[in-house]
Amino acid sequence: MKKLLIALLAVTGFSLAQAQSNVTVYGLLDVGYIGTNYKGVGTSATSSQNTNAFGNSAEQSSRLGFKGTEDLGGGLSAIFTVETGLNPSDSTASTFNNRQSFVGFRQNGIGQVAVGTQYTPIFNAIALTDAGQMNNLVGDAIYASNPQSNGNSGYGPYANSTSSSSSSDAFTVRVSNSLTATTSNFAGFTGTGLLVVNNQNATQTSSTSGGTNNASGWGLGANYEWEKLLVTANYQALKSFQSAATLTTPAPALWTGAAGGTNTQDNQTYVAATYDFGILKAYAQYINRKATDTLNTGYYAQRKAEQIGIRGNITPTIDAWLSGGLGKVTAFGVGQPVANFTAFQLGSNYWLSKRTNLYAIYGQTQTSSVASAGGNPSLAGSNYALGVRHTF
Repeated sequence: MKKLLIALLAVTGFSLAQAQSNVTVYGLLDVGYIGTNYKGVGTSATSSQNTNAFGNSAEQSSRLGFKGTEDLGGGLSAIFTVETGLNPSDSTASTFNNRQSFVGFRQNGIGQVAVGTQYTPIFNAIALTDAGQMNNLVGDAIYASNPQSNGNSGYGPYANSTSSSSSSDAFTVRVSNSLTATTSNFAGFTGTGLLVVNNQNATQTSSTSGGTNNASGWGLGANYEWEKLLVTANYQALKSFQSAATLTTPAPALWTGAAGGTNTQDNQTYVAATYDFGILKAYAQYINRKATDTLNTGYYAQRKAEQIGIRGNITPTIDAWLSGGLGKVTAFGVGQPVANFTAFQLGSNYWLSKRTNLYAIYGQTQTSSVASAGGNPSLAGSNYALGVRHTF
């Protein structure tokens, strides 16, 4: 009887331990036919580029992830997430790339803190307020991306900086070496905070490892929800600095990956609102990004954009969205011309189940002057995709 009681206690204890800790494997595969047509590629207004292929990640970046929680008692939990991008159209599937990787704690009724590679406050806010739900085709004035980036690479300051961040034209998507804090919902308000620290100051100067190589930053965000209304406001400032001894000239290519993030002060602002009318949801967005060379403030790149959109269900299994935006880019300092641009996008999903859908998306963008935009974006471009997305 005593042995039976011990066995029962052991099994019960094991069951409780299993109930307190869990790990979830999740992912997404997005494949289909993708076509592009660009005019004014690089700095030549007469050049063109056409591509078509069976590719991946047009509507959403393919990925594989692991996340888990452990109940520590008293409403406190330990949490973690590890996530990598996938290339299902490539025979190698993917080389490992760090989309997210963090560990933290969550307290019921208060919020959570985490340390690692994480999304920025602006990215999280756009995920809630973008009519196209941050798909990877052109035509979105706020989330400027491309279908083959897998959500892991992009353009702009911090793309190749020592903070190991990724960036679209309009904002920084994620940052490593970061601490984040997110509050629970209090009377409709939620807040987020971001702190980035990756600093090295060495007296050794005989090799590239010496001198100063610092990446730092911070960000704040606030959301307010009231019935069918959502309003969000966010700001983040990221700085990358290397000692002048390691540089020959100020980095002129602030907006591209070639020298992005070297001695750069990168300030980004995003405000948006959505309202759910029932049959459709309306979206309004504004973003402003200015990256300045800290060694020569005459070198800077600024991008502003506004966008409106709608999204709704046509039938119980078909939804669609339409968005349009405009903005301007001032590149590389005083005296350079301003490039104005417009963008629009139309898309639809046919839901076969809760996890599988077919999609069709078309997007287009037009820029007034490719040279003034530093060769990015192109003078004109269109993008379309037909595909299937499955989540697991």
